[in-house]
Amino acid sequence: MTAGVTEQKPELISPLPIWLMGFGWSPVGVGGAVTLMAMPQLLSAQHVPEAQIAALTAFALAPGFVCFLFGPLLDWRFRRKSYAIGFFLLGGLGLMMALLSAGNLAVLAFWEFLAQLAISIGANALGGWFSSLVPKKQAGALGAWFTVWNIGAGGATAMVAVPLIRATSLTSGAILLGIWSTAAVILLAFLPCKAADGRLAHESIKAFASDVATILKSRIVLWTLLIFLSPVASFALTNVVGGLGRDFATGEATVSLLLGIGAIFAGIVGSLAMPQIERWVSPRNLYLWLGLIGAIGSAMVIVLPRTPLGFAIAAMHENIFQSAGFAVAYAIALRTIGPDDPLAATQFSLLSSAICLPLTYMQIADANGYARGGVSGAFAIDAVISGAACVVLLILFRHFRKIIPPG
Repeated sequence: MTAGVTEQKPELISPLPIWLMGFGWSPVGVGGAVTLMAMPQLLSAQHVPEAQIAALTAFALAPGFVCFLFGPLLDWRFRRKSYAIGFFLLGGLGLMMALLSAGNLAVLAFWEFLAQLAISIGANALGGWFSSLVPKKQAGALGAWFTVWNIGAGGATAMVAVPLIRATSLTSGAILLGIWSTAAVILLAFLPCKAADGRLAHESIKAFASDVATILKSRIVLWTLLIFLSPVASFALTNVVGGLGRDFATGEATVSLLLGIGAIFAGIVGSLAMPQIERWVSPRNLYLWLGLIGAIGSAMVIVLPRTPLGFAIAAMHENIFQSAGFAVAYAIALRTIGPDDPLAATQFSLLSSAICLPLTYMQIADANGYARGGVSGAFAIDAVISGAACVVLLILFRHFRKIIPPG
């Protein structure tokens, strides 16, 4: 049930190739594109202040962290497959209602939070479920394809969402985008899934809580949490650039096009390169070095001209490094889960929530940086905080390397 279990063949094997399994993660990308890219553009067109847009975006990101509270539910009573499908459908409904509520910020905030919470819970159920369908040696490839479909589906959605709404109507666009966000459910319906562990389903709440608590006794989980909770490779600026078109003298249509193409390119290059690099660098060290190099790149964005070309470079940089960071992070999380772990979804929920927390607090930090110094302030504060965290953790892991489990 805990990390460190030797490689063995899962009881169930997916009949689909790894690359197609990754499509199951696409609701995360679609939900993120609607909430983090399309919605800021729609609100900006309504002349909502940038600081208020950033605050709404940060609030919408919070479910990515708080959803860990629902993690144990995903290993109890019902199949993880049922949880994944059910919550993805709820997330699609939430996205549709959020778009329809664009004129009322309070109602909009509620539906965005609900949609992101449902999608995050569904993704955690999926992560625990899929970890039992592939050998651990393929965790890196699965993590990469999760990110490819996350970023790729998100990029395609970002590219067409606002033009679709402008060409049709807000109602039609909201319905179509809500349906599109649930497309992965069709794929999930055909994949095998074990029933919930019988003992866990019938034991008392106290005994179940004790089982869940054992996860936190694993050293590899604790050290992994330390990395994920730190702002080393969140690249939260990716979620900010969608609202910076005016700062770079870039029109709405160009912003949509650049974010879409940039995200799709990043999903392919940034994600699929990681399993190859992991042959020479451990995923944990790779995650830290990605953060440090990416922080240097974010600092260099400050000197870019405020033109569409400058916007394109900034967006591409943040998307490439964020996609690479997510690919490595998911690979690390999947590797910590033992074969046929009855608490796989609980453990995946805990780690994926830790991955998402820096996105929330760095979103707030970046917004404060923007309020104080515009684009330069946002990129400067992000680069300093994440870069410093990388340096500290690299030193820490080198100093304690003899007692840290390999990863």
